[in-house]
Amino acid sequence: MSENALRKEIVRFGRSMFDRGLTGGSSGNISVRIEDGWLMTPTGSSLGNLDPARISKLAEDGRLVSGDPPTKEHFLHRAMYEERSSAGAIVHLHSTHSVAVSCLPDVNPANVLPPLTAYYVMKIGKLPLIPYYRPGDEGLGDAIRGLAGKHSAVLLANHGPVVAGKSLEAAVYATEELEETAKLHLLLHAHNPRVLTETQIEELERIFTRD
Repeated sequence: MSENALRKEIVRFGRSMFDRGLTGGSSGNISVRIEDGWLMTPTGSSLGNLDPARISKLAEDGRLVSGDPPTKEHFLHRAMYEERSSAGAIVHLHSTHSVAVSCLPDVNPANVLPPLTAYYVMKIGKLPLIPYYRPGDEGLGDAIRGLAGKHSAVLLANHGPVVAGKSLEAAVYATEELEETAKLHLLLHAHNPRVLTETQIEELERIFTRD
């Protein structure tokens, strides 16, 4: 896909997620890997009102080549890409239910959400929790770098999910599946729900691959 087409894809998916309430205001950011670097949504921009011509283009060394200055969390995206060579795109949102789960005191930091559905296992697998860092703290990049090689998605405490995919479409769909599972978890939290067994999870992991 050409760079211009990828810019349009970022605008299309950003608007779709904004319109459906998955992110609000100027929260959230998207990036896509290109041949000579990355495209990223600009700092302070709304995913519901992106201009393809103003999307940030970064060189492989992180230098801004064109467009507006990138999201202040560009280092978060770069850390994920460095650990996941197969990742073609990354989505980071402040989606309501995922953020709510990231604030709970009794979650397992090695795997925040239970395997409630096959599609969650297929698209996310295990979801580790990254300890709280203030927005823009570059220490967050190091924290992600330590886990991104083993996980296609992480959840930032009191902040939101970061999800990688082979393509932007894949990353968006996986982010949506994570948000729906977070919603299910909150709905079922007090009801001792039935979850997938280890055998069922192993079968899914064997048949379906992520980025």
